[in-house]
Amino acid sequence: MRLSTRGRYAVMAMVELATRQGGCGITGKPGFPPARPVSLADIAQGQHLSVAYLEQLFGHLRRAGLVASARGPGGGYRLARPPGEIAMGEIVEAVDEPLRATRCEEGSPGCLAGQRCLTHDLWEELGEQIRLFLAHVTLEDVIAGRIAGRAQPPGLQPPAPLP
Repeated sequence: MRLSTRGRYAVMAMVELATRQGGCGITGKPGFPPARPVSLADIAQGQHLSVAYLEQLFGHLRRAGLVASARGPGGGYRLARPPGEIAMGEIVEAVDEPLRATRCEEGSPGCLAGQRCLTHDLWEELGEQIRLFLAHVTLEDVIAGRIAGRAQPPGLQPPAPLP
């Protein structure tokens, strides 16, 4: 299973945005000072991505309510919510990135000449595990380096979050 560049680049760009904001300055939240907007040019330079491609991604991210834009001189983007409230799965979903591990098409009766193959449930469950993992990892977790060791065999508890 492979995540395409659209999903990976959206995650990379959001991590860059949050890092440049210092993880604070959420728009529209009481108690949070407004952060300086970060330009797409700065994000593109930091992640070695194309500004034109980032414009497309940030359009999706803005419509999904993950970022807010500021126009004019000194304009750019800010996180719309605190990094601890933005799950990686939301970012991937916002850019219309399908997380499918099976060959089955949406609404199709099966993946092998109209029949479900014997490995269908295996790949379907793998896709669900990826979705669950991404739904439970936040932007803050990535920035703080709290990812390694989170994938645990069934029955084991994940490590306690760092203070």
